[in-house]
Formats: sequence, structure tokens, C-alpha cells
Amino acid sequence: MSLADELQQLRDQAVAEITAAEDLKKLNDVRVSWLGKKGPLTEVLRGMKDLTPEERPVVGSLANDVRDTLTKTIAMRQEKLEAAMLEAQLATESLDVTLPGAAVKQGQPHVLQQIIESLEDQFLGMGYKIAEGPEIEEDKYNFEMMNLPKDHPARDMQDTFYITPEILMRTQTSPVQAREMEQHDFSQGPLKMISPGRVYRRDTDDATHSHQFHQVEGLVIDKHITMGDLKGTLLAVARQLFGEDHDIRLRPSYFPFTEPSVEVDISWGPVTEKTKPEDIQWIEVLGAGMVHPNVLRMAGVDPEIYGGFAFGMGPDRFAMLKYGVEDIRNFYLNDVRFLKQFNQKG
Repeated sequence: MSLADELQQLRDQAVAEITAAEDLKKLNDVRVSWLGKKGPLTEVLRGMKDLTPEERPVVGSLANDVRDTLTKTIAMRQEKLEAAMLEAQLATESLDVTLPGAAVKQGQPHVLQQIIESLEDQFLGMGYKIAEGPEIEEDKYNFEMMNLPKDHPARDMQDTFYITPEILMRTQTSPVQAREMEQHDFSQGPLKMISPGRVYRRDTDDATHSHQFHQVEGLVIDKHITMGDLKGTLLAVARQLFGEDHDIRLRPSYFPFTEPSVEVDISWGPVTEKTKPEDIQWIEVLGAGMVHPNVLRMAGVDPEIYGGFAFGMGPDRFAMLKYGVEDIRNFYLNDVRFLKQFNQKG
């Protein structure tokens, strides 16, 4: 018997079984048995390798017709069975349409997710891409490619959850930046990215610390990038998130992966032309700086040609500042009474 004859015979047999299916479970069993990876139709098609080049398109077309026929027959039978089930259900049930309906409580994104999505929307509007990476990370990407070799004392600043000597729970989302720099083709243009996600550190949970929290780290690599580009970017973000009447300032600091490095403060309270500098209250909100040449070099980027800036933001801290939350643990208790205070902002 030829393959074409086998296919027609299988089609007739399958249609008969589909038509005879008495309920949806039986119909699904028939569907899986005939159209699944181990079904007879698949077994027959494996014989196509033995056909001549002239026979293959003919048999292939017939096989597609058979599959389409079975799919349509199953859909028609399913529709009939569902209609019969509904009719039987309506015959045994009664519904008082005059009774008031049950109110459906409407949910909303978590307040931290609202902050993250707000940052993502703004950076997407500035031409950045959003990149993600593994939360279980290699020491190479989490530390070494961030200019933190094995014996670097700055590693003590981040108490780390180690799984093995080389595998850990990431302490920052910087490893995503290292991976993106490795893969990016700079001949096609600059790299502009943010990497939001959860990070983990061996910290004692209290009102301002958590062993698990969120970061949104950003990176721009191109020719002729300056500290002015960094400040302008961070000022735009601060004003979008907290309001146009806020300002920022940069203070010298130290991070192993940036040089020079800065701490970024935001003014708290309105700042006008009449506000005296000594009357402005400043609150530290993030760290940033120009990408260290070693970081570029280890990612295969020539620091003599390219430069850039990087920054790290804490959505948890942003939410605490924006909404006056004094205890970070409130964000993780899943208390609906607390969370429903934060209506999603546009």
C-alpha cells in the first residue's frame, strides 16, 4: 500500500473516531492519539524519506490536507459537544437574573512594580533597551568583569549568598551589563540599556534593609560620552519620578566599576529661584559614574575609542521616598490594606 493510500485510510479511520466521541475528554484523547507526536499520522510521514523527489511534494500536500481535515472535524465535534453540555446544564439549572451580582475586586500592580514600569517607560522613550539576566550568576560576571578580582577588598561591601565558589545569587544587576557589552556590536551603534531585576545580599532585614530587593541599573557606551550626559539623564529621571521642582547634585564617591564615581542626591522640598543653597535638603538616592576602562577592556571594548556612564537605582528606596514609607518590609508583607493605598499613576 502506498503512503497516499495509507494517509487516506488513516483519515477515514480518524474521522470515524472523532464523530463517535461522546464527550470532550474522549474527543481530546482522540485528538492526541491522532495528531500527537507519537500518533499514526506522524509515523506514516516518517516514511516520506524513502520517497522519490517527485513523490514527496504530492504526499506532503496530501498529508497537510489530512491534518487540516482532522483539525476541522475535531473543532466541529467540539462545538457540538459543548453546545450539548450547555443545553443540558441549562435544563437542570435555574438562574434568578434579578439577584444582585457579586462585586469583583479590581487589583493593581504592586507599588514597586509601578515604580519599575515608570522607569522602564521613561528609558524606553529615551532610546534605551531593557535587558534581563539570570539571578543565579557566575562570579565572573557579578564581580570580576566589574573590576572586582578575587582579592578585591570592595567585595566585603556586598555580603554574598554563594552557592559554590563560582556560582552565587547576584548582588547587583551589573552582570547583565557585562553580558550585553560582550554581545553588542558597536559598529551598529551605541549601547543604551537598563537592567531591572531582583538582587540578593546577606543583610539583616530591618526598616531600611532587606536580603532581597530590586535594582534598575543603566549603561550607555558610545564615543564622546561625558559626565554632562550622565547628569542630564539622571536629572530627567528624578524630575519625572518625583516632580519638576526637584534638583540633583553629584558628590565624589568610589565604586570599583566607575571612575570617576559619584553619589547622587535629590533635593527634597520645592526649589525655586529664591531658595537659598543652605536651605535645600538633600537626600542620597543612587550611585553612578563613568565606566572604568578596566570594565570596558574586560568586555572586549576598546577604552581608547569608547567610553560611557553607568548608574544604579533602587526602586524600593524610590518608593519609600515618594510615598513616605518608613519600613521597607511593608512592601513584602502582601498586606492588601497597605498596598491598595498606591493607586497606579499614569
